[in-house]
Amino acid sequence: MFTSTGSSGLYKAPLSKSLLLIPSALSVLLTLLFQHYQKFFAYNLQAIKEDFQIWRLICGRIICLDLKDTFCSSLLIYNFRIFERRYGSRKFTSFVLGTWLLSAFFDLLLVEVLHYLFGITARRLPSGFLGPLFALFVPFYCSIPRVQVTQVLGQLPITNKTLVYIMGLQLLTSSSYMWIIALSGLVSGLFYYSNMLKVQVLSVPSGVAKIFSRIVEPIFSSAEPTNEAREGMGATVDIQRQQRMELIDQQIMLSQFAQMRWQRQQQVTRLMEMGFSRVAVLEALRASNNDINVATNFLLQH
Repeated sequence: MFTSTGSSGLYKAPLSKSLLLIPSALSVLLTLLFQHYQKFFAYNLQAIKEDFQIWRLICGRIICLDLKDTFCSSLLIYNFRIFERRYGSRKFTSFVLGTWLLSAFFDLLLVEVLHYLFGITARRLPSGFLGPLFALFVPFYCSIPRVQVTQVLGQLPITNKTLVYIMGLQLLTSSSYMWIIALSGLVSGLFYYSNMLKVQVLSVPSGVAKIFSRIVEPIFSSAEPTNEAREGMGATVDIQRQQRMELIDQQIMLSQFAQMRWQRQQQVTRLMEMGFSRVAVLEALRASNNDINVATNFLLQH
């Protein structure tokens, strides 16, 4: 369950660590010991609209009341910690907070649209910190390189991102109305990632960020991995970390090159099975600047 850009543990990811530990612990406690308090954390839209219990927009969107959702959410948070390392804690917190607020609006909007168009009334939605999780799939899809790891049955590619998508699909199918949470999360992630309508104004002020960095961050900070100082040849840990990132980029490029080379070999083999000689295939590749698709059309036309 690791992406190609991940590194050891939760180092330099205090927010991810807090989101991993606190909601999970509270979810277990509410499920096993304090079940009579679960009603206060239910995402009850009927109570919000009819009884004006606006506080449920906060309590109902923090803690999962289903342990399966808690497990899937924890794994996704652990994988998405790479964005906190990449963006920094303040920018990552701004993304999480902004999409959490936006997804609350889109939750209510989608429920109203569903009722108006199809007459379906969704009185309760799945509880938990789910909107920002689905929102993080947007930068995950857009900015994390796709590297093929292996193939299943020789046809189905398995990449460094496949297991994360499978876990997201598992979370999506855990509840009948989870698709509303997923859709509102994805839309809010798209809005925030692309800064549509200038929604990135929903960010953590620098003053608040400084306060939390002094008070909260030390509580959830993780020790630097001991193997970091032994890797690389830079004079400082930051230089060593940058060297490792460059090495990862090189490995990604080599993997993509190997994948393209394998695909080209497969297509050349198919052309030879169609009756074309290897010499004809190579000549067609040279004539088409090594573009296999152009070469295929060239051979079929001639």
